[in-house]
Amino acid sequence: MEFQSAGFQNLGSWLGRLIRLDLTVFDDVKDEAAATAPALAVVVAASLLAGLGSWLWWIFEIDFPAGIDEKNTEAFLKTFILGGIFMMALWVLWVYISAMVLSRVFRAGADMNQLIRTMGLAFAPMAISFLVVIGMLAVPLGAFAVATTLLLTNVAIQATTDAEPRQVIVSNLAGFLVFAIVLGILANVAQIYDIGGLAPGIFFFELNV
Repeated sequence: MEFQSAGFQNLGSWLGRLIRLDLTVFDDVKDEAAATAPALAVVVAASLLAGLGSWLWWIFEIDFPAGIDEKNTEAFLKTFILGGIFMMALWVLWVYISAMVLSRVFRAGADMNQLIRTMGLAFAPMAISFLVVIGMLAVPLGAFAVATTLLLTNVAIQATTDAEPRQVIVSNLAGFLVFAIVLGILANVAQIYDIGGLAPGIFFFELNV
């Protein structure tokens, strides 16, 4: 218990360094076993915030005269609960694919535990997706969240491997591509008034961009 709490006590410091763009934080986190649980907590929190932002956008922007209560509940379940869960699961797939490309295609070192820690912390900017609640800025803020996350995950991977930068980029893009494509598909599943489906953040607006 003390081992896990130590990691969470350092989480605020790690996130603060990330905000200041002190990218050496990934070098510290990768070898810190206690950082595994906090890194996963970051992924959970960021995914749920992305879903919450999409749902609140729905509440504030959509006004139907009938059946709104039922649709609000449907949107809550789909974009916040299920969308958040799907985003978490696809992040795991993103990490796994990146590790497999590094190790099996490029024959580079790729420790899964280290990748979980660093890529989990690097997923923090996805929480910015909560700001899609600001209607007129929904798409640019959502895109900024995704782009920043992609850039930081690239740095996170580089901190854990001896692969060349080009190989890191390819590995990261391979995992991200699956992440984005599947979320895009989920946005078309069980749609709510043709706006979005089982995807949070900017992916909720996939049909409108």
